[in-house]
Amino acid sequence: MQLGFVSAILPELSLADVARNAAAIGFDCVEVCCWPVSKAERRYAGVTHIDVTDFSPARADDVQATLAETGVRISGLGYYPNPLTPVAEESAAAVAHLKKVIAAAPLLGLDRVNTFVGRDWTKSVDDNWPRFLEIWRPLIKFAEDHGVRIGIENCPMSFSKDEWPGGKNLAISPAIWRRMFADIPSANFGLNYDPSHMIWQHMDYLQPLREFHEKLFHVHAKDVRIDRDRLNDVGILAMPAQYHTPKLPGLGDVNWGQFFSTLTDVGYQGPVCVEVEDRAYEGPLAARLASLRQSHTYLRNYIPTE
Repeated sequence: MQLGFVSAILPELSLADVARNAAAIGFDCVEVCCWPVSKAERRYAGVTHIDVTDFSPARADDVQATLAETGVRISGLGYYPNPLTPVAEESAAAVAHLKKVIAAAPLLGLDRVNTFVGRDWTKSVDDNWPRFLEIWRPLIKFAEDHGVRIGIENCPMSFSKDEWPGGKNLAISPAIWRRMFADIPSANFGLNYDPSHMIWQHMDYLQPLREFHEKLFHVHAKDVRIDRDRLNDVGILAMPAQYHTPKLPGLGDVNWGQFFSTLTDVGYQGPVCVEVEDRAYEGPLAARLASLRQSHTYLRNYIPTE
């Protein structure tokens, strides 16, 4: 396994500076954010460390040269929009840019792109399904044609009033993953698995590692704490942000020893990237770099240096 982090936590730094900091701390890799250059529409979005808008082999060579100076690799390219949004123009723009991210990956010698399936949060899962197939069947075919594996993160995206309760991402549970992979049976369609999203949904976060081990393309290391006093006060029907708190690995309810024990049991050899969404560390750059150092120190207990 390779230890890395998601570049979204360092939005003000250039790719070169992200890589230099990663190397200085001791990380093996970075998941590089590739949003369109624009204003962020939500937290952790809109970060562009590689602009794939008009990507070319020459620009790919520049990126490779930048990384070669540090020895840090790219674990995958990350872009997390809502391709199934009911706003047609936004959906079309998300799909078009996702294709650009997919096309950029092989130019960089990569075969991983991480994203969301998306969802029309005003409709049921069943009512979303025809559009899911309409959009994602050709997207996965496009990825296959480029030799790219698509890792879908399992975040429900149900954190604000307009997202709750449906959420803006269908791929939230084993039941839905089975249906997705049955209807789009591609070796290039899999998961970017984050155990923290299972915790606050009160689900087993280890069993999916066993059942879907062949679909584990990429892993996010994020922890979460269930605030029991708040949960007892507001109940599970309240917006999730009212009773859970994202934390750095080791500061929440994920048992990382059991998690990595299961990962090794199923033979996972890919990247594990820290995703910092702990607001206690979201202040100045120094605090965010400290969060990466702390996460690196903790997770090296489970992922030895290569």
